[in-house]
Amino acid sequence: MSAASARWSDLRLRLLSAAVLIPVAAFCIWTGGPVYDGLILLAMFGLVWEGETLIRQPLKTWRGILLLAWPVIAGLAALKGEWSAAFWMIWPTLIFGFPASVPVVIAIIGGLSLLWLRHLPFGMASVLFVLSVVIASDSFAYLTGRIFGGPKLAPSISPGKTRSGAIGGLFGAALAGGLVAWLTVPGTQWGGLICGAVLGIFSQSGDLLESAAKRRLGVKDSGRLIPGHGGLLDRFDGLLAAAPAAALLSLLVAAQPFWSILPADLTGGSAHPSISQGSFSHD
Repeated sequence: MSAASARWSDLRLRLLSAAVLIPVAAFCIWTGGPVYDGLILLAMFGLVWEGETLIRQPLKTWRGILLLAWPVIAGLAALKGEWSAAFWMIWPTLIFGFPASVPVVIAIIGGLSLLWLRHLPFGMASVLFVLSVVIASDSFAYLTGRIFGGPKLAPSISPGKTRSGAIGGLFGAALAGGLVAWLTVPGTQWGGLICGAVLGIFSQSGDLLESAAKRRLGVKDSGRLIPGHGGLLDRFDGLLAAAPAAALLSLLVAAQPFWSILPADLTGGSAHPSISQGSFSHD
């Protein structure tokens, strides 16, 4: 098979996977409830499976089964309203040692954050905001990096990333945040611009961390769970970093979008009720 044929075959596989996954994800986000929750729990399981396989951790043992089940148990606890207990389940994973505990911690923090965001009063808008920002950050970073080139951002970690791409990615993230904010909750676009840029920083940081981990392990892709796209970590590294940041921002405000934060909110003037109550429970 020629190089051109191989590239076309890979592109076709990527497009077919996207044609299936995007409508499924959109339906789950739109529907919410058990459908969305089930998708996130499945993703949490998949992240641990992929991560433990990557570090060659045996999974057909009691230890492996417990590693796979732990984030799902945390997710189920959160869905029962025990958010504080669910997040506290991060700490016992340390008994598994390094690096076995890393995929579990990533799955719990990222998964619980995505569950939390969808169950907020502006839940669907919150999830769409984060997704749009992450996608825009990746897309604008790629385009501006290809167009302008220039000095490398972190050549020892990811040689293909440039500083111009990083700046373009932040611009795209801010633009996407402002647009989603304006479309979903008119009047909050300025906060959307700012929060979009902030989440863009987290998204790019997550991308770099995943690249560093793969380079350390000597692998090109984190897995093969998504045909043509690699693994879950390859596709959702930015989302897994941006979602927890958005969840933390949501704790600063009550009954309003997390991107509509005023200066008074940042100093605790309008803290989320869960902070003062010492729990993470909410409707």
